[in-house]
Amino acid sequence: MNKFKTQKKKKGGGLFPIINGSILVLIALACLLPFVNVISSSFASTQEVVAKRFILFPTTFSLDAYRYILSTPTIFKSLAVSIGVTGIGTLVSMVLTALMAYGLSRKYLLGRNFFNFIVVFSMLFSGGMIPTFLVVKYVGLIDSYWSLILPVAINAFNLIIMRNFFQALPDSLEESAKMDGCTDFGVFLKIMLPLALPSIATISLFYAVTYWNTYMTAILYINDSTKWPVQVLLRQIVIVSSGMQAEGSSVDVVPPAQTIKMAVIVIATVPMLIAYPFVQKYFVKGALVGSVKG
Repeated sequence: MNKFKTQKKKKGGGLFPIINGSILVLIALACLLPFVNVISSSFASTQEVVAKRFILFPTTFSLDAYRYILSTPTIFKSLAVSIGVTGIGTLVSMVLTALMAYGLSRKYLLGRNFFNFIVVFSMLFSGGMIPTFLVVKYVGLIDSYWSLILPVAINAFNLIIMRNFFQALPDSLEESAKMDGCTDFGVFLKIMLPLALPSIATISLFYAVTYWNTYMTAILYINDSTKWPVQVLLRQIVIVSSGMQAEGSSVDVVPPAQTIKMAVIVIATVPMLIAYPFVQKYFVKGALVGSVKG
């Protein structure tokens, strides 16, 4: 009898991994196939895009969509703007977020509970689009690249994650450093920041994605089209391609709008996909430690 139960358990145990693996493969395919379709459609020929609704692998490769997008003279200027805003914005945001998070993590900070309440309150209630626009206008940031950075320099959610990460570090580290003559800023710079590298890498990725995908703030604050980031310009290319040739384009034949849309998605997504592997090993650890402990 016991032998029969053991064999039954073994059979059941062997069936579960197969079912579980099959379900996970189906979920992975459901997530992966749309990306494959987007990339394949961006490289497909005009005839194939018109004939097929779903493309896994193009039979005839064509670079017409990318040639059309890159023929716009301002595309490289827009890419430079997005790269600059992403790089400088991420640096500014991380410096401000880290400094404020470390201060709010110290239990001896006067008014700590009040400032923490303000941070949480800003997550639930914001000033709104019009008041924010008026503030940006009155401080003279309209048509300035800083209008894409300063209004969103500190994200409350990212700030709370980093604050909780600092709170999880032992107080004895700070006490030992101060006994050796280290100042508060020295403790933060030489001890806390190196230990917070997983959290810094994770939140830097969050900020970088936010700045790279800048669209609405650019529409609101940037009137000069030569200062548009790449997301705004790509959107304009998609709109123009639906009816006519892009302004200044050197391409005589306009590819189908669907192909251009797919190429735009690839151009807008690939830079972040390239950056992700470099911070992947810190991503899970930084997010979990910062969100669970505190």
